[in-house]
Amino acid sequence: MNQTIPFQKNENNTNDIENQYELPSFPNSDTSSQNLADLELEYDQYKASETNNKSNHGPDLETNNLDVQFSNTYNTGDKKNSIKNHQIQINTFNADSVIIPSFEEHAISFKDYYRHSLKENFSLKSVKEYALSIFPIIRWLPHYNLAWFSSDLIAGITVGCVLVPQSMSYAQIATLPPQYGLYSSFIGAFTYSLFATSKDVCIGPVAVMSLETGKVITKVLAKYPEADPNITAPVIATVLAFLCGVITAGIGFLRLGFLVELISLNAVTGFMTGSALNIMWGQIPALMGYGSKVNTRTSTYKVIIESLKHLPDTKLDAVFGLIPLFILYLWKWWCGNMGPRMADKWFANNEKGNFYLKKFYFYAQAAKNAVIIIVFTAIAWSITKGKTKDERPISILGSVPKGLKEVGVMKLPDGLASKIAPELPASVIVLLLEHIAIAKSFGRINDYKVVPDQELIAIGVTNLIGTFFNAYPATGSFSRSALKAKCEVRTPLSGLFTGSCVLLALYCLTGVFLYIPKATLSAVIIHAVSDLIASYHTTWNFWKMNPLDCFSFIVTVFITVFSSIENGIYFAMCWSCAILVLKVAFPAGKFLGRVEIAEVVNGCVDDSFEVTDYSSNSNLSLSADTINHNKKLKILHIPLLKTLKDQLFSDISSIQGKSKIRYYTKWLPFDHAYTKELNPNVIILPPPPGVIVYRLTDSFTYMNCSKHYDVIFEEIKKQTKRGQLIRHRKKSDRPWNDPGEWEAPNFSKLWKKLSFRRNKNNNDNEETHIPDVPVSKRDDRPLLKVLCLDFSQVAQVDATALQSLVDLRKAINKYADRQVEFHFAGIVSPWIKKGLINIGFGTINEEYSDESIIAGHTSYHLARIPGDDLELPTMRGGNYKVYTATGTNLPFFHIDIPDFYQWDV
Repeated sequence: MNQTIPFQKNENNTNDIENQYELPSFPNSDTSSQNLADLELEYDQYKASETNNKSNHGPDLETNNLDVQFSNTYNTGDKKNSIKNHQIQINTFNADSVIIPSFEEHAISFKDYYRHSLKENFSLKSVKEYALSIFPIIRWLPHYNLAWFSSDLIAGITVGCVLVPQSMSYAQIATLPPQYGLYSSFIGAFTYSLFATSKDVCIGPVAVMSLETGKVITKVLAKYPEADPNITAPVIATVLAFLCGVITAGIGFLRLGFLVELISLNAVTGFMTGSALNIMWGQIPALMGYGSKVNTRTSTYKVIIESLKHLPDTKLDAVFGLIPLFILYLWKWWCGNMGPRMADKWFANNEKGNFYLKKFYFYAQAAKNAVIIIVFTAIAWSITKGKTKDERPISILGSVPKGLKEVGVMKLPDGLASKIAPELPASVIVLLLEHIAIAKSFGRINDYKVVPDQELIAIGVTNLIGTFFNAYPATGSFSRSALKAKCEVRTPLSGLFTGSCVLLALYCLTGVFLYIPKATLSAVIIHAVSDLIASYHTTWNFWKMNPLDCFSFIVTVFITVFSSIENGIYFAMCWSCAILVLKVAFPAGKFLGRVEIAEVVNGCVDDSFEVTDYSSNSNLSLSADTINHNKKLKILHIPLLKTLKDQLFSDISSIQGKSKIRYYTKWLPFDHAYTKELNPNVIILPPPPGVIVYRLTDSFTYMNCSKHYDVIFEEIKKQTKRGQLIRHRKKSDRPWNDPGEWEAPNFSKLWKKLSFRRNKNNNDNEETHIPDVPVSKRDDRPLLKVLCLDFSQVAQVDATALQSLVDLRKAINKYADRQVEFHFAGIVSPWIKKGLINIGFGTINEEYSDESIIAGHTSYHLARIPGDDLELPTMRGGNYKVYTATGTNLPFFHIDIPDFYQWDV
């Protein structure tokens, strides 16, 4: 007899469920499962209370009891009605049934998506936050204090002393006069401090970007057959800075900084190493004094060959190059390694002396470039003073204009931008990658957050403003940033002090710059860029972490050395994107099996004994040899074993033969020994006959849906049999690509019969017999009934993938000659669930999943939380609020993979 009791929605209803029928406990609960007699008794009490409510209040009066509608229908009404009318829908009630509250789950809509993800981005508050984010200095400048100022001042001056000689050296790499390196340095340091989210990064000329700028200048000048006075190297470099600044700032303002992540670390390290080798060998000719005889703009291996060929042309410049280079490396080793060790040895008992001596070594290390430049400039001045260019025994830097002579709006000749455009991709990539990699690295080391999009804005705006000073492209420098971090810089405002040092040099020291030996500048460059070369430790770590990354790194280096830096960059990009695509296109989907897992809290780990849990009687089985071994070797293990037994297992009479350890079903891949997800000695049990569980390990998209389709269908044909055996079908009805086992044609059988008769007539006296006809083997494989797809690792799907799932359902239903249940577990995105529902999955429908296929084994999940009495959920007798975890109108969607062994499959 069907009966409906109206449901009054209030917070006590969920408590009624728990009070009337004890639900399965959490693994950490002490509440044991009730037996059949207890359930029958509680059912009788429930019916008695129901009768009393009817007699006291009448059948139509709303009560606080649980509402039950004895029907087997799923409410598909609108959202408002489902909220007002919560009902329990059960076909047949018996003592073993647990009442499930009805919960109508509705698919997500664009309105929901807008409210959840987009609405806050279109408010006035978000516009204000976006505007403030462009100028991070507004947030921290009001908090600026004297301690920050002193740290920034020291760090800024220290880095400025390094930046002045480096910027002039890097301008030499870019084939530009030295003053342009100084222009880029001071304006980069000033501008970056206003937009930066990194306190450590130092903006200015860098080796790799200078090399790329020099290559762009060479290629663009080659496109002008006749010399054009309006097209000069500084003009090309400034236009390149303008174009790179526009692109970079645009990417930052549009918040597209995630595109930088498409290039992996190993790829960046590869072309940085190759570029460093290119720069170092490109400076060897100038170091030895025959720089005008070698073309350093060609491939690195050609530069190496030409440099070795011209070794007999070495001049006196080698003295001003090799000796400073040797001193720089010796200085670095002593101040960075030997000196601190000696300080620890000499001042082991004097912390103050140890501290000051290490500080001395640190600042001596930072000042080594400036000291070397000053000393050898003084020597060069003494031997070149008053001599003409032809009379000078060495090559010197030459005159540097005093002050800011090139301030103004940049010149943009017609057609120049179009000629630079083909070189822009490589230039922008170098500009972005080097800076972002450095900023994020120091952010992780020094524990602060770097915003990549804002860093792109900072680089772009810095290069755009630099065009008013005829600067060439500038980005973050690793060596100067490391020095800045070691100086314990506190804020980006230190860039103001660094830029001031450069300006001071431009106005006060240009007369001294005239006598700087070019060979000494080359020595400074070689020493600086050698830090960019990846050590053998880095290469070995790439190999240990991922051999493909090591291969990418080595190939990138070889391409950069034997081809060009641009080709090395493009290969690194293509390799990173190819690996990403291949991982998506060839996903490692896994077929899953079942194992029972239990969590033991505060367990005793010991390899001297083995515990076996027999769930039927909860005994702790210990072999006699094990006990004797512990008596002889480890006496303390005897009480330990007793304690372990008391903690892990209870007395059989106390909890009716149930173990205190609660095992739950976990689904893991069958190849767990390879994937290392589980102890290889543990045996994974297969799903019940007719059930296949498959986990998708990546997003389910058009790139990999065909792969998943083939893998799943092949496994189905391997593990299950056809619903209609193919040998019982007409040959004309069989598919051409699956015709079954080959059988001899009829005329061949007829020929065998005639041959047998002829042989019988000819050999009447000989014993003959008819050959045995092979009998078809019986197929004992089960029919496919359930296919469960684990979507817990699927972040997104698309229309192509969903259509392939529809095609798979049709093919499987045809193969099994019945409706096969498609169950989905662990769906993480509401849009995935919406797409599945729209194409007929998850719900009961007549075409693909009618009610008959789930009769007897519907599976729901319940969730409970502590009630209003705030008692701990582990305490027996505590009150709980119980909810249905997933929609009862979507019986094929699950929070976790069901335990199919409990089903009547």
